[in-house]
Amino acid sequence: MTQLEGLSEQQLQKLQQSRRRVIETIGKNMDLYGVTLSIGHLYGNMFFCHHPVTLDEMVETMGLSKTSISTGMRTLQELKMVNKVWSKGSRKDLYEVEMDWYQTFVDFFSIKWRKSVEMNVNALKKSLSEMEKLKQEYASDDHFVAILDTDMSKMRNALAYYRWLEKLIDSMESGEIYNWLPKEDP
Repeated sequence: MTQLEGLSEQQLQKLQQSRRRVIETIGKNMDLYGVTLSIGHLYGNMFFCHHPVTLDEMVETMGLSKTSISTGMRTLQELKMVNKVWSKGSRKDLYEVEMDWYQTFVDFFSIKWRKSVEMNVNALKKSLSEMEKLKQEYASDDHFVAILDTDMSKMRNALAYYRWLEKLIDSMESGEIYNWLPKEDP
């Protein structure tokens, strides 16, 4: 017996309405973070599953192509929001949502922020190095050197921010952040 069997049509409609609202909101929220709306909906639908699901089950649930569901599932796995699980006797891949939303948040933002930090730090360091050479080359031009100094000061401030952000990411990944901002009990 599935979990929804035995519900009246009215109960089922009201339950589905409540679930759709959450699924739609999850989709919109994930869209804000660069994950497509359909992948957000896939995650939202999986959130309400009470057992691991196959790609075929999600194709049936969502009415999307198997290719779309497979691509979405791969994206969710890369973001560590969905896990592939094993089940005795099953020949198909099974997937389930990572229910620890704290860990999902940490994984998602750590991945995104680390990429951003690396890219920005590299650009800032390269530009600082170039500007240092320009300062030496144009040392007698006080006006130009003053502009360079101002820009370099701004870039050093940006680097300080990125060092701080790296510490924040480290504290999230280590779990140390929960010493300052504890997880809430349900």
